[in-house]
Amino acid sequence: MRHIQADHHIYVFAPKMAAVETIDIPSELVFETIDALDGQITSREDRLTELDFSRVNPATGPIFIEGVKPGDTLIVRIKRIELPETGVIITGPGMGVLGDELSEYATKILPIRDGSVRFNDLELPASPMIGVIGVAPESESYPTGTAHRHGGNMDTKEIGESATLYLPVFQEGGLLALGDVHAVMGDGEVCISGCEISASVTVELDIIKGRQMNWPIVSTDEGIYIIVSLPAIDAALKEATREAVLFLERKQQISREEAAMLASLAVDVKISQLVDPNKTAKAFIPRILAGDSPLGIPMI
Repeated sequence: MRHIQADHHIYVFAPKMAAVETIDIPSELVFETIDALDGQITSREDRLTELDFSRVNPATGPIFIEGVKPGDTLIVRIKRIELPETGVIITGPGMGVLGDELSEYATKILPIRDGSVRFNDLELPASPMIGVIGVAPESESYPTGTAHRHGGNMDTKEIGESATLYLPVFQEGGLLALGDVHAVMGDGEVCISGCEISASVTVELDIIKGRQMNWPIVSTDEGIYIIVSLPAIDAALKEATREAVLFLERKQQISREEAAMLASLAVDVKISQLVDPNKTAKAFIPRILAGDSPLGIPMI
């Protein structure tokens, strides 16, 4: 199995990027990733003020995928996320949702043992997820700390083991990169970080030819999440809702009004993260309504 090493990484998703590997599909491979802080925080004495922010959110890759073209959808099945023995979380004044109420910089080193993340005397069940995962954007470049239609720093906790991510493709070869893995993170990522870790991420790649949605979709056993990232959370929530209603209109072959009513009965509109330049919302459509077609249209 191919391994993409962590020393091959980017800090910007750009329309034109030099690939570090070329692979065929379907294919299974491993991404070795660096934590979102680029290994700069190693003890509780290290502080956010000491960070070189030009090195934040490294994403391993990108890889060129043979046969993937603009207008396709890249399928990323997340098979395994292997965790280290420790993670880190940081915060401080001006950071996160309540940054204006924080007076001190704080760092915690979090042991990870037997499937749990230790926080003081508490044990939180580990639920590893990928914070940054995306492809080359259509025309504009985005730092790896920012999410948009190409994916990027979506910080969506459902992008974890056994989930499948569907990314719209804008450039030849897709140019996939990923990083910013968390051992556990709550919706919102309110202090500006989750349990930041390095990791080994095993994925399986495939494509849907000539079909795509406007935004990334993550599929789990329970249903699908349409993931929207925009500068204002209100705009992201509205766009995610619109995409869910359009999905139901197409999938169920009903009117826009009926689709809006059905969404009001069964769709959950949630927040993934509130702390990055673009805020991320997600609309959850349960499996009974989403069916087996991730894009809401028949697959051929």
